[in-house]
Parts: sequence; C-alpha cells; structure tokens
Amino acid sequence: MYNIKEIRKDFPMLKKKMQNHPLVFLDNASTTFKPKAVIDAINNYYVNETSNSHRGDYDLCFHIDQELDDTRKVVAEFLNAKKEEIVFTSGASMSINLVAYGYAMKHLKKGDEILLTESEHASNILPWFKVQQTVGVKIKFIPLTKEGRLTLDNVKKSITNKTKIIAVAQITNVLGYLAPIKEMTKLAHQKKIIVVVDGAQSVPHRLTDVKDLDVDFLSFSAHKMCGPTGIGVLYGKYELLKKTDPTLTGGGMNVDFYTDGKVTYFDPPARFEAGTLNLAGVYGLKAAIKYLTKIGMNNIEKHEKELRDYLIKELKKNKDVIIYNEHAESGIVTINKKNVFAQDEATFLNSRGIAVRSGQHCAKILNGFLNTPATVRISLYLYTSKEDIDELIKALKEGDYLNAYFA
Repeated sequence: MYNIKEIRKDFPMLKKKMQNHPLVFLDNASTTFKPKAVIDAINNYYVNETSNSHRGDYDLCFHIDQELDDTRKVVAEFLNAKKEEIVFTSGASMSINLVAYGYAMKHLKKGDEILLTESEHASNILPWFKVQQTVGVKIKFIPLTKEGRLTLDNVKKSITNKTKIIAVAQITNVLGYLAPIKEMTKLAHQKKIIVVVDGAQSVPHRLTDVKDLDVDFLSFSAHKMCGPTGIGVLYGKYELLKKTDPTLTGGGMNVDFYTDGKVTYFDPPARFEAGTLNLAGVYGLKAAIKYLTKIGMNNIEKHEKELRDYLIKELKKNKDVIIYNEHAESGIVTINKKNVFAQDEATFLNSRGIAVRSGQHCAKILNGFLNTPATVRISLYLYTSKEDIDELIKALKEGDYLNAYFA
C-alpha cells in the first residue's frame, strides 16, 4: 500500500514554511526534494569516507573505487542495462552533449539529417544546433499533433534516406506527453537510424527498461529523482560507446600518453569520466535509486496518475483556467489563468506558499506552438499529496476574486 504520510516523513524540506504558509512544492519537473537516506549517504562520504577514486593504494581510496563500481551496477540494474554501458556525467545536459559532440560530430557528414521536435528542452536542441553549425547536417522538426503530441505516424512521415539520428524526450517537460519510444526505435533501426532519448522527465517517474525500449542512448539527471545535483547518467549501447570520442580529457580516462601527442584511452565507460567525479553525488545517486526501488516505480507512476486525474478534475471546475495538456500521461500539468500573465500567477501562488514554475521552461520553440509567451507548470512527484492539490485549487480560486477586484 502506498503510504503517502510515511513517505512525506522522509523529506526534511516538506517541513519548511514559505511566506508563512506550509510549503506546497509543485515544481518537481525542475528538481526534487531529497529523502533523508540520500542526505545521509552524501554526508557519509564527507564525514567518514572522503577520498579520491583511482588515485591511491590505501583503504579509503579502494573503498571509493568499490562504491563507484557498485553504484554503476545499481544504475545498470535500474535500467536493465550492462554495467559497462553506464557513464557518470554531471547531468542530462552533459550526457546529451557527449552524444552530440562525441558521436554525431564524428560520424555524421554534411547533408545528413537529425530529427527533433518543437517540444524539446534546450538541452536536447542546442547541442544538435552546434552539430549543425559544425558539420553541416540539417535539423528537421517532426510535426506534432494539434495537442502537441509526438506520434509514430509523424515520425514515419519525417524520416528520409538522409536521417541519421532521432533525438526526442520520452516525456516532454512542458506538455508531459509520453512518446512512443519502443515503436519508434523499431522503425528507426530498420533504417539504421540512431535513437537518442532524453529521459530526464521519464526515468524518475516510471519503470525504464532500455533493452525493451531498445534505445541507443538515454540520459537523465539524479536531482530530478530524489538525488543530488551535479551527477547524471548517460546510458549507451556498448558498441556505440566504443565509437564515441571523449569530449573531456584529463586524468583517469587514459592508459598512457607521450611527447609526440599519442594518447591511448581506456575503454568505455572510463574514457568519458575525466578528472575527479562528483563522488558525493555518486553516493547520493545510489541511495536515491535504492529509495525509489524500495517504493517501486510502478507504485510511483500509479500515485502520480491518481493525483493527476484528481488535479485535472478540480482544475476543470474553474472556468478561468486554461489547461494545455489535459490528456498527458505524466504528472506534468501546464496551465494559464485567463488574462493573467504566467509569472504574475506564480508570484501570487508563492504568496500562499505554493511553488510552481512559470515562464518558458527551457522549451522556447514551443511558445509559438502554444501561442502564448509563458505558462504555469504544475509537476507532481511521489511525495505530492491530495492536500497539496487542494491548497493549489483553493489558491487559484482566491486569485479569481483578486483578479476580479483589480480588473
């Protein structure tokens, strides 16, 4: 049984007050709170186990090496991947940049095509723009449906004999729709197209099986899944990682180098992990995955769906609320109030202790599609309660009266 009261006890931040109100945190697509288990794991590194990795012949260092290896195993099991297919990065942005610069710039040529969508986060657009500027590839955007959804049919229509990469989010960060990744990869691989998936908004919220999805590359960040900032993961099929060049060089990723400039790199994943990793972050990532696994990813997904259904039902009772993604499959609900600028609405909600995101959400191309300069994004997570939603709905209604008063 999903015990929301017990789960909420695990998160110290939920005891915080904001604007003299109990904190209602509904910006989980941006980042998430950390359970005590994660905080303790990070503190344990700094208090009891501080050392570097691969740098010393003493017990502390050896223990860090073991912890790195064990965390890689935990991440691999979480994704149903192989240990050697897990690369530690600073987050999803770095992961996608690594694929764009280390793989695409190496293997694509002028005239090749990369398919994106208008709903992508900046982290899954700007690196590909750089590939376009450097190599001369062509960026094309797969058309979305009227409600902003990516469909397999539109993917089919967009593919040409020049398409080499399809890079899309499994769940987009504004509209929250679930893309047909498994069906898309099957189609793409028939045409020898590489599929790069941004999993920042999906991996923290649903069971992810990379073998079942058959994706070529997948990226995500720890901080969006109860883990610390500054640590993330790139999953890549091993044969593709071997074809990818490191984009960061330095200590710890090479076998040897000589005065004539010759360098021999380690095999993946070590070749992509130059310098000192965010070791405290690695401890926190491992603890976060264990925490989510204990609750159960299917349970988390079910909890979010039940809350989302309730939220949509309550929002629809307010005639002044515009809902942009009523039928999305995730815990992301994007709205506006009629005749109210999104950031004004978010500022008002903040005065009631409610944290939501307003603006363009790093998906600036989507503004034209939605025909609005900014939106208010509500995003749920495993510790969000029905009472949180009730407070939001109450505040939105209170805002109606204030808007009418000042009109």
